Amino acid sequence: MLSPLQIAQFRADGYLVVPDIIPTNILVRLKAEYSALIDDLYADWYKQGLVTTQPEALNFWGKLLCAYQAGCDYFQPMDISLPGDRIKTDTPFHIGPAVFDMLTAKPLLDAVEQLIGPELTSNPIQHVRIKPPSNKLNSNEIRPHIAATDWHQDRAVALEDADQTDMITVWIAITDATVENGCLQVQPQAKNQTILPHCPRTQTGIAKGFINEDDAIPLPVSAGGAVLFHPLTPHGSLNNTTKRFRWSFDIRYSATGQPTGRNHFPDFIARSRSNPETELRDWQACKNLWEDARARLSQTPHIDIHRWSSDAPYCA
Repeated sequence: MLSPLQIAQFRADGYLVVPDIIPTNILVRLKAEYSALIDDLYADWYKQGLVTTQPEALNFWGKLLCAYQAGCDYFQPMDISLPGDRIKTDTPFHIGPAVFDMLTAKPLLDAVEQLIGPELTSNPIQHVRIKPPSNKLNSNEIRPHIAATDWHQDRAVALEDADQTDMITVWIAITDATVENGCLQVQPQAKNQTILPHCPRTQTGIAKGFINEDDAIPLPVSAGGAVLFHPLTPHGSLNNTTKRFRWSFDIRYSATGQPTGRNHFPDFIARSRSNPETELRDWQACKNLWEDARARLSQTPHIDIHRWSSDAPYCA
């Protein structure tokens, strides 16, 4: 549970670092679940001749790096959401029992409930981020889930229908996040903070001149801890200058009944104090929701998830 001081800090600054919010047993099972996933992916790539180092010679991190350097996309098969680009009938994603247990972890839901109320929907804007060392990145790598993330506000990277939604972002560290390996950085939320202009730059990011990067505050957090964000709080991430990967998830919760900002993607009720029988408690049912969405969206025109235009005056 959050203390009154922590809640006051969140209300004032728009962010809060909370240690040890994900139970250790969930962390252990997440790592095992993803280890089995990369084992299967790498074995298939090896069978196809796309990677040449034998699977037995590499650990989890070695397989990730070898796959990335060979041009095999480990990100989307490991992501916990469908992508923002064109969706096909076989577009991969990952929802497993450990991922579902993370999304519904009681200490996490307890904290979010204190901030936006007792009726909580698991918002479908959610991603895994497994970031290689920056000196191993391809020169044209721009994906924010792989490279450093540009300054942005989470409200601005959702669709307009969620501009008034009560929402919290929870950024979860699976490995220790440090300044050296690319932890988050934040600019405290201003009084009467509004959505700042964003541009389709390297990524969708806050337009130049609207952020003073000298005021950035880095937010290191140990594995199992999290950073909680108000959706208007400007933030980004640093480069990973170490020799190791940095692993995190960012997930969101919104007040049940309010737009999610990705209404074409599935959400579910994670907590309901008034109607607990409506809570989703089956990981397979969660996976089925995403599979059904994939089947539906693969047969319909593409839905753009970005609202910003490069020809806006502040993007010139």
